[in-house]
Formats: sequence, structure tokens, C-alpha cells
Amino acid sequence: MAADMRQDPLMNADRALLLVVDIQERLLPSIHDGHGIVTTTRLLAQAARRLGVPMLVSEQYPRGLGPTVDALADALAGAERFEKVHFSCALAPGFLDRLAAFGRRELVIVGMEAHICVLQTTLGLRAAGWPCFVVADAVGSRVPANAELALARMTAAGATVVSTEMVVFEWLRQAGTPAFKEISQWVK
Repeated sequence: MAADMRQDPLMNADRALLLVVDIQERLLPSIHDGHGIVTTTRLLAQAARRLGVPMLVSEQYPRGLGPTVDALADALAGAERFEKVHFSCALAPGFLDRLAAFGRRELVIVGMEAHICVLQTTLGLRAAGWPCFVVADAVGSRVPANAELALARMTAAGATVVSTEMVVFEWLRQAGTPAFKEISQWVK
């Protein structure tokens, strides 16, 4: 998988899957800039829907942490969802098979908490050979230093840290298209 991605270093909507990790109701209030993370995730989810990028949404023990936040409900409509108790999505029973069934080769990862579920998911997926793009402005922790450490550790493990606008404009590839005209208005 990784060899294919390196032939074209840009993220590509035709190869991508957006993985939304545990952006849940009871967790959000304690996350540093949690509402900013919801905003950037919403933009990515809307762009993914517009460009045909499939989305997969995890929820860590939703009976305790609640469902995915309501503010993302319409943007994530139609996304496949799964519940987990493992911190790493990669360790959740059947997850890797589910992921492979999408037929995509690049994972764009957002979510909470950066130093727990996002980190462990990314490390597990990298170990399984998946190219991972972690969106720095769409992941967070209660303490900003924990998120910074997690991003550094994910980078050291071979994940690529990117921003929301990097994802959106690499998925778009060019200006002047109907998709560009629509999505570029959301970025403003």
C-alpha cells in the first residue's frame, strides 16, 4: 500500500477514506478548542461527501461518552459507524476488514483524544501498513501538550501530519471546477 501512495505524494480523493475518531458529546466539553475541531471536521466531512470520499465514524463506549456530537450529524449522514471499547480502532474486532472493504488506500484521520484513541489508532494502522494523514487542526486533547506529543509520535511512526486546507485543496486538485467553486466557499 505505502508504495502506491508514494508515487503521488499528494492526497487524492479517489484513494481516500475519512476516519472520524470519537468526537462524542460527553468528551467534547473537556477538549481544548473542541468546537474548532468540530468545525474543521465538519468542513472535511462536507468536502468528503461532495467529492465521494467515504467516511467511517468510531464511537468509544457511546453508553458512557454519548454519541457523535449533533453538530456533525448532517455532515456525517450516511457515514458508516461503529462502536468500540478498544482505544485503538485497529484493535476493534472486524475493523481492519471493514476498512479494507472500502477499497481505499489513504486514511485521513481526525478526532479525539489525540494522545489516546487517535494516537493508538494511527500507530495500529501504520503497523498494519496503512498510509495515514492526521489532520492537526482536527484532532485534540484536554491538554494541548498531549496533542502536540501525539502528533510528534505519529509523525515518527510514519504518519503524515497535515491541515484541513491541505486535505481539501489536494482532494480538489484544481480551481475552476464546480466542486472547487462550492467547497472553496466553505473554507472562507
